[in-house]
Amino acid sequence: MEQEEGTISILKQQVPALVKSVHRQMKEKSIKTRQGCFALLTELVQVYPGALTHHIPVLIPGIQFSLGDKNSSSNMKIDTLAFVHCLLIHHSGEVFHPHISELLPPVVTCVADPFYKITAEALLVLQQIVKVIRPLDLASSFDFTPYTGDLYHCTLARLRAADLDQEVKERAIACMGQIISHLGDHLQGELGTCLPIFLDRLRNEITRLTTVKALTKVAASPLRIDLRPILGDALPVLASFLRKNQRALKLATLTLLDTLVTNYSTALSPQMLDKVLGELPPLINESDLHIAQLCLTLLTSTAKLHKSSLANFLQLIMPDVMALVRSPLLQGGALKAMQDLFESVVRAGLPGLGYQDILNHLLAPLVSPQAANIHKQAYHSMAKCVAALTLTHPSEAVGVVDRFLMDVTNPRSPTVQSFSLLAIGEIGKHIDLSGIPQLKDAVVASFSSPSEEVKSAASYALGHLSCGNLQEYLPFVLTEIEANPKRQYLLLHSLKEIISLQSKSVEGVKVLQGFVSDIWAQLFRHTECIEEGTRNVVAECLGKLTLINPSALLPKLQESLKTDSPMMRTTIVTAIKFTISDQPTTIDSLLRHCIGDFLSTLQDPDLNVRRVALVAFNSAAHNKPSLVRDLLDTILPQLYNETKVRKELIREVEMGPFKHTVDDGLDIRKAAFECMYTLLETCLDRIDIYVFLEHVEGGLRDHYDIKMLTYLMLTRLAHLCPQAVLQRLERLVEPLRTTVTTKVKANSVKQEYEKQDELKRSAMRAVAALLTIPDADKNPQLSEFVAHIKSTPELQSLFESIQRDACPTHDAMMDLS
Repeated sequence: MEQEEGTISILKQQVPALVKSVHRQMKEKSIKTRQGCFALLTELVQVYPGALTHHIPVLIPGIQFSLGDKNSSSNMKIDTLAFVHCLLIHHSGEVFHPHISELLPPVVTCVADPFYKITAEALLVLQQIVKVIRPLDLASSFDFTPYTGDLYHCTLARLRAADLDQEVKERAIACMGQIISHLGDHLQGELGTCLPIFLDRLRNEITRLTTVKALTKVAASPLRIDLRPILGDALPVLASFLRKNQRALKLATLTLLDTLVTNYSTALSPQMLDKVLGELPPLINESDLHIAQLCLTLLTSTAKLHKSSLANFLQLIMPDVMALVRSPLLQGGALKAMQDLFESVVRAGLPGLGYQDILNHLLAPLVSPQAANIHKQAYHSMAKCVAALTLTHPSEAVGVVDRFLMDVTNPRSPTVQSFSLLAIGEIGKHIDLSGIPQLKDAVVASFSSPSEEVKSAASYALGHLSCGNLQEYLPFVLTEIEANPKRQYLLLHSLKEIISLQSKSVEGVKVLQGFVSDIWAQLFRHTECIEEGTRNVVAECLGKLTLINPSALLPKLQESLKTDSPMMRTTIVTAIKFTISDQPTTIDSLLRHCIGDFLSTLQDPDLNVRRVALVAFNSAAHNKPSLVRDLLDTILPQLYNETKVRKELIREVEMGPFKHTVDDGLDIRKAAFECMYTLLETCLDRIDIYVFLEHVEGGLRDHYDIKMLTYLMLTRLAHLCPQAVLQRLERLVEPLRTTVTTKVKANSVKQEYEKQDELKRSAMRAVAALLTIPDADKNPQLSEFVAHIKSTPELQSLFESIQRDACPTHDAMMDLS
């Protein structure tokens, strides 16, 4: 994948010669030859978008010939239109402007073709041509007016026809929507004819979804097309769609309604919107957060632009909104939409929906018997909503925080105390609260609470508070980390929150830059902490801090690897894992040069260092395989070495009258097999599959967790490298047979039965995958094993249910990053 640019540049050099050769063939009498030309050019454009930018004039005569030639077959025309569509999508619109007069007439003729497949393909091309001749997002000097009439009338003829194929109906609606949204200001006289047809199609069950999407394009157009003639009739129909049991229709309808409220608020009356708003309450719940999010967005737009329609909000919609706020599933886009709704409703100034009113609604469950039923995850979203409300009235912030502070210092219950801390943190992130003298001490005092929930909330609150005034709070946090060893873990979590939050904005990074050296020094004092949890938080802080200034900080991490302390080496290697994210960042080029040094710790004498090195390697192989692909020749032998069972790491522990075997090497073996699974997905071309299979075979005889991993690997390998697996089938079948035929001891606990059952199922899935390999059924060992399964009633029913449920192998993937 790192060579892709080089490959494309080689292809780029070939394009002129390729077009020159194909150009001669495009007017051949042979239809197959011409179809081959278009197939080749389509492939070229898909692989290298923009490849034909300078060759359009050469291609136009060939396109005209294939579309206009009486001897052209239907398939020839369809292939040509498909190529034109691909060409229009993957090239800048400007390159087609000189050729529209030649390109458009044959496409318009194809729209009127009696064969529906040609019509459908031509309408798709026409839709793209509309975007090319008048792009709404770019300034263009091209004169599109001569073509407006032809585009409109040929599409209208298809839109009007009642007996057309379903695909043609949908394409005609979509194409007309595109025409009206891009050219509607030049078709004012035609809107009276066209819009009623849209209304008619909206009422038809077969075409309603396509029409809703087309009307969304029209309503969103910057040309502000006059939709008033149909709005009165369309809104009740759209409201009825929100009751239908068709998710795609609900999503599209809510998007259209929001667009109408945003762009046509003056044309809408409260009576029109009443029917729509009346359908929203049943949709505002956790069962479908995407639909709930669109409902909240629609209500937000209504509060901003049509607040008179929200007269019944308190009675009609508020109960469902409040129930959703208390859902533990509320997060992401839906949570942001909820915050925006509260903010816009308060700003709308509606009676009974002021700042204090909504705040009281939000806080009411905390002082009621319901408080015990609210999931702790919901407190986070409730706190964010309180902060969004408070931002509408910053002058009230200190008063509200004082109110929460009372619940922190004199808690009625741990739940109220943890919520109050979260709310203070969320408000403090946006508003400087350093003017409240007792706040800092109250939050830190909560670290001593007997409740883990309160401690965690206090740590979160201190981190968020600090972002409101970094100059005041960050030195305090760093001093506290040094002065209070018992609170270190929680304080480091606060520091992690500060680094994460500040890193999200350019402004935040600038402010944090001044403190980087102090934070770095403080973190390094704790890289050798005995507590693994503390070391992990330190490593995450170091990794995220390195992303802020990689050129200065990455060499410092690299230098620290030379330490004699295994604990520090563990922390440093773990920190590298947090610098490898799935997003492209400036650190990638620097990491590529030094990642080998960090992964050389796979040979470290300390077991823990090797384990975290494997975890870091797995993260790199999953998120940024290009960082490690060239190192695999040296890393793979070290990786395979860690898959072996080591007797010296197995010990017996006496637990009263019982002896219990402990395998200290299990975690590192699991990490190694997880890396192998990831490499199958991202670096298969760099692996010697036969050596790989040897180690998979060893895993099939290992511990329960590792067996489960290797069964998954075997399933993937059967799909990716069937021939290599086929050659090793005898050696792979034996351990599978052992698992499937092993019986649990009679006096075993329920957990043992469940584990054995799950092992059997996973082994059977692997057997089912092996049977999909061509010629696998001819293997005597596998055939004999399958015959044994089918002759044992219990195994046969299990195997048949697995074969029925078997999904395509490529879906059975597991993310081990």
